[in-house]
Amino acid sequence: ELCVREVVTATRSELVRDAAQRMIEHHVGCLVVVEDVEGAARPIGIVTDRDLVRTLCLDDLGHARALAIDDVMSRDLLVAVDDEDALEALARMRARGVRRLPIVDRRGALVGVLTHDDLCEWLAEELTNLTRLVKNERRSEAQRASRTTSARPVRPVQ
Repeated sequence: ELCVREVVTATRSELVRDAAQRMIEHHVGCLVVVEDVEGAARPIGIVTDRDLVRTLCLDDLGHARALAIDDVMSRDLLVAVDDEDALEALARMRARGVRRLPIVDRRGALVGVLTHDDLCEWLAEELTNLTRLVKNERRSEAQRASRTTSARPVRPVQ
């Protein structure tokens, strides 16, 4: 429910410069590296904007632009199944220190990516709903109090 379903992907043989260009064109901070397994795009790694910056900044010989994604991608990929609880996924992301989590179906096929930003937006919305609950409770109490006092007959003071 929270993940972005339109995932920009890459293959391991793709050049870093081409991947960087696609990230710019699609305004994304990562590409999920996939391979075709029985007609399904299965995630095998991820390359982030930070991976690319680190690679380019540490490239003393000027060869980074000719590197393949396979040379710079993170292989120890953390994924979540599409029916996994969002708070459970957040806990696993926090434990591993990752800000992007590829989402797969039960067959292991890529169906989306859940990001730190997606979770922040969702949590902010939930906190807003929680504050509205308190506000609505106060309003309901005030309305009940108003009905109670207006329903009582006014007795003259003696």
